[in-house]
Amino acid sequence: MAGKSRMSGWLRRRTDGAPGSAAPVERDELTLAAARAGFPVAPAAHPENYGCSCGRIGCPIPGLHPLSLAWQTQASTDPQKVEGWLRTQPLAGFVTATGLNHDVLDVPAEAGRVALERLTADAAAFGPVALHGDERMLFFTATRGTPVDEDEWWPCELDCHPETADEHPGIRWHCRGSYVLLPPARLASGADVSWLPGHGPDLPLPEPLLVLDILSDACARFGYEPEAEPVGWGR
Repeated sequence: MAGKSRMSGWLRRRTDGAPGSAAPVERDELTLAAARAGFPVAPAAHPENYGCSCGRIGCPIPGLHPLSLAWQTQASTDPQKVEGWLRTQPLAGFVTATGLNHDVLDVPAEAGRVALERLTADAAAFGPVALHGDERMLFFTATRGTPVDEDEWWPCELDCHPETADEHPGIRWHCRGSYVLLPPARLASGADVSWLPGHGPDLPLPEPLLVLDILSDACARFGYEPEAEPVGWGR
């Protein structure tokens, strides 16, 4: 029960303290903190006038995609480069490229809450966790897709396109070739992307398979079945 109360407190503080939108100072500090932690970041679009700042009419994922098609090579942990983006693009959100220094296990929020209860009750170490609105939770882990593993790991199209999330609502393993929206950010729905209190990017990254096991059990409780081999699974 102690673990459940602690988790409820985290989520309650997040809801009570959620701002109407990410303040510039908060965005700058948290984005730089992520870069210092080794998360490669790149500028992203943001919701604008009921659409997307990218200017694409009918953009299917407003505010959920990088600004540049070259985001994989653009993504950087260089503080000077990141500070330049923050200065020249004051409204931009940021994505972090996965599969380089970290992976992300992306699950439905209801399953994520169950997993947090178990992790807390077991006193298990878990790293950065982000809340993606009220619908998803993002568990940041060590990566399984590094250049050394070039022949063993590959990106999965299912997990590389945010617009497929509604069609495939279970676990999405973001590894090489994928990205996630980095907190703090505002979604087109008006909800926020934010770090779980006390679980920001400064924490050590856990092994992905250990977290995956718990997340898989939690997802199974709600009937979410694996849709395909996620990013980072070997042959």
